[in-house]
Amino acid sequence: MVERESIDRRSFLQTGLKGAAALAVTAAGAGAAFRLSTDDRVWQIDPWKCVQCGRCETECVLTPSAVDCVHAYDRCGYCNLCFGYVHPNALEQTTAAENQVCPTAAIRRTWIEGPYYEYTIDETLCIGCGKCVKGCVTFGNGSLCLQIRHDRCVHCNICAIARSCPGRAFSRVPARRPYLLKTGGGGGDHGRRWRNPSASS
Repeated sequence: MVERESIDRRSFLQTGLKGAAALAVTAAGAGAAFRLSTDDRVWQIDPWKCVQCGRCETECVLTPSAVDCVHAYDRCGYCNLCFGYVHPNALEQTTAAENQVCPTAAIRRTWIEGPYYEYTIDETLCIGCGKCVKGCVTFGNGSLCLQIRHDRCVHCNICAIARSCPGRAFSRVPARRPYLLKTGGGGGDHGRRWRNPSASS
């Protein structure tokens, strides 16, 4: 009786492993078939138009959202007091959870030297709520911004977030240049130089 149970268990495990392998091959094939060519267009956020409304977190068809916060290090002041990291009305400027802007603790702060700190985003924890971006844009230099991550985005024909975006920050851009980066000194003419020219048409 004991021997028969072990055989049944063994055959059950073998069948399960074969099924898992078949699923993995099917998924890999589907992923390869969906790869974007350089002529395709993808959804992207213009960081100069984003108003940090919070809809990227709630309106995406995926949970968590395909939108994450990213950090433009060339714009960052590496400040001790970063309002993308700590609440403006926090009682203390510490790393305690109650003082942090991010609801999931996705922002990591690392001391460099003197009064300077580096801020990095753990994208596995980021939910795309934009709270850190709002703090950084309102009180800082705007080095934090939101972007659609194309390794997760399912490239819907009509993006649910784009339909509800009050800043009209979503547009289709060429897949060969999928990320609109927030770099350099600021918006205005600088921003227009790298924007997708067909986004306004």
